[in-house]
Amino acid sequence: MELGVIGLGRMGRIVVDRVLDAGHDVVVFDIDEDAVADAAEAGARPADSIPDLAESLSGEKRIWLMVPAGDPVDAALEELDPHVGRDDVVVDGGNSHFEDSIRRAAKTDAAYLDCGTSGGPAGAEHGFSLMVGGKQWAYDELVPVFDAVATGPAGHDRMGPAGSGHYVKMVHNGVEYALMQTYGEGFELLANGRYDLDLEAVARTWNNGAVIRSWLLELCEEAFREEGTDLGDVADRVEGGSTGTWTVQEALEQEVPVPLIYQALGERFGSRADDGRFSRRLANRLRYGFGRHEVPRRE
Repeated sequence: MELGVIGLGRMGRIVVDRVLDAGHDVVVFDIDEDAVADAAEAGARPADSIPDLAESLSGEKRIWLMVPAGDPVDAALEELDPHVGRDDVVVDGGNSHFEDSIRRAAKTDAAYLDCGTSGGPAGAEHGFSLMVGGKQWAYDELVPVFDAVATGPAGHDRMGPAGSGHYVKMVHNGVEYALMQTYGEGFELLANGRYDLDLEAVARTWNNGAVIRSWLLELCEEAFREEGTDLGDVADRVEGGSTGTWTVQEALEQEVPVPLIYQALGERFGSRADDGRFSRRLANRLRYGFGRHEVPRRE
């Protein structure tokens, strides 16, 4: 299969590499010329612009957008619009709001797939989890690419109509907030409790057979191993918050109680007050573990 990829940041480049490794042809574009040159060295065909990328694809076009959510997605679609039609497919693999995805699907001539992507840069080796919304035929057409980018056939599925993929990913991120907060609170009690504990050892032991074992717990172990049991100079400041906010807003609209996600979002915003909470410092470091987000440090 031939795939065009627009956006060669951390996640976009992983998409390119995994699709190339699976034996498919890839055409790439990014506003960063060095990123395009680097992808070309890896085996992709470079394009000079979004229109050039679209015209470089033969036959029915299959294009993956991995650009920041919001205006950049609309700008890319506007440039693509004259070059795609009803038999073409465009995938938005970013963290777009699901209502934006519904709007874009209705407006775009090509079949538009909203693809929630989980796994972060740290998941590059094993593949992502992909939650896809949009037309069934368009999803079916992209299955070989989804197989390559995801962990395999079990790592992706069509969630439903337009918007559903980003909707499921939004709720996924709300759950992620609550899980990070729960691990943070548990380790905060251990850090300030009755015993002088090696928290790396606790995390490692829990992650071998315990009910609460998980990848996030593996990242807790990594954080304590690399930063120390006291987390060294990791700051009490947890960045992010947009997808968690969307989750809480949707829960309010649907009158579905989500107290744990709501509290975790509140803790994330409360971390900007810098009062030194251990749980939030661990959540800060965990964001680096799975997403390689920058770790704010204490002065």
